[in-house]
Amino acid sequence: MNADFPEHVDENRRIWNANARWWDDRIGDGNDFQTVLIEPATERLLNVTTGDTILDIACGAGRFARRMAALGAGVVGIDTSTEFIARARERTPADASIDYLVLDAANANDLRSLGADRFTKAVCTMALMDMPEIAPLFRALSGLLPRGGAFVFSVTHPCFHSATIQRFAEMYEEEAGRHVILTGVKVSSYLSPSPE
Repeated sequence: MNADFPEHVDENRRIWNANARWWDDRIGDGNDFQTVLIEPATERLLNVTTGDTILDIACGAGRFARRMAALGAGVVGIDTSTEFIARARERTPADASIDYLVLDAANANDLRSLGADRFTKAVCTMALMDMPEIAPLFRALSGLLPRGGAFVFSVTHPCFHSATIQRFAEMYEEEAGRHVILTGVKVSSYLSPSPE
């Protein structure tokens, strides 16, 4: 099964350009999912240290790039969306050690233009699942990072993109008469193939 859909690259870029400012206006300062769950775990895995040079793939408006720079890293943030890169530049102080570039992470020539073994680490936060083509990126990383260089990425678990999930809310009463609401996600048929 082919996991890449190169025929959708241009459409994907158009959609993110159309929605970048709206997206950044709503969650550009982070939400609990980012600030409590994703970013702390990503920081621990990256182990950002002063002197690191980190490639932030699909950096969006630069939120995590700014965080890594604040931790002492030099950062190159890339995104295929000119609108996201424009917003990242607007939001980033001039003295931050961040370069933002409009580059397509699915274009091998764009990635090679960054330079061999230039980065100590690379990160892609909650974006791989939105890219129509990722194989060129994975092939290029071995040339962008030195031997032993780290690539940390996060994606939505596939069970949350299934037709068999249900969100639920239940209310029950505790002994003291207090009402408690429990919310969650119910996943059915997780190990069964989806009908085609």
